[in-house]
Amino acid sequence: MPVQPLPTIMIEPLVRAALLEDLGRAGDLTSDAIAPADLVASSALVARQTGVIAGLDLAALAFRLIDERITFDRRHRDGDGIGPGETLAVVRGPARAILTAERTALNFLCRLSGIASATASIATAIAGEKARIVCTRKTTPGLRAIEKYAVRAGGGANHRFGLDDAVLIKDNHVAIAGGVAAAIERARAGVGHLVKIEVEVDTLEQLTQALAVGVDAVLLDNMTTEELRRAVDMVAGRAIIEASGRVTPQTAPAIAATGVDLISAGWLTHSAPVLDIGLDFHV
Repeated sequence: MPVQPLPTIMIEPLVRAALLEDLGRAGDLTSDAIAPADLVASSALVARQTGVIAGLDLAALAFRLIDERITFDRRHRDGDGIGPGETLAVVRGPARAILTAERTALNFLCRLSGIASATASIATAIAGEKARIVCTRKTTPGLRAIEKYAVRAGGGANHRFGLDDAVLIKDNHVAIAGGVAAAIERARAGVGHLVKIEVEVDTLEQLTQALAVGVDAVLLDNMTTEELRRAVDMVAGRAIIEASGRVTPQTAPAIAATGVDLISAGWLTHSAPVLDIGLDFHV
């Protein structure tokens, strides 16, 4: 599905840092030695497998930062579904520059498309239910904004972007506070009136404690589908319900059918396989 692109000012530092890492101290020794300085080439970013695209803006920027003469003609948009052999974009310009930017462009494009594709696999599996698939903070350090963007491109939604978005009381917070209710009450006393509070619960007994003091959202961690159904009945619309644990495209439909509002999966951003995309040259 189409997704609102990130501003260039957000992605430029990431792409620039990746290019500088690759260029090292002497630049692209291989391409500079082999490709004639005046050689102009045409190449195509081509999908090798089925999936959902994300990261075209970063790929385009990688080429442009190396040489502004490179053109990037998109044939698809982020959020589009693609199949093997489909051309995502045509890249034209100085051959040396295209070769130099190739790996950085593909690293971003393959990684983010993999996340979008993984997200789409669950979004498709739970289509028809009210539940939405959301990501977590289990992201690659420094790349959270673009990885969460890829989740949106795949039809998912975002959980917290950081520790300052909202309160999420997890099991260790509960242990330190001495109980679910105590943790919620401390959190409510310590934050502003616009800050939402969510608490993670492992049992229906903990859920009862949370509901007794009131909370904006509850995270039901590793509960069975029967427990999830009972939890939905207990909450009865008083809080947003998030389910987490053992979420795959195969298990997600049964979880969604229990009536929860959100299903969260950390593996979307920490373990999703890359989508195979290549750059084919036509000199």
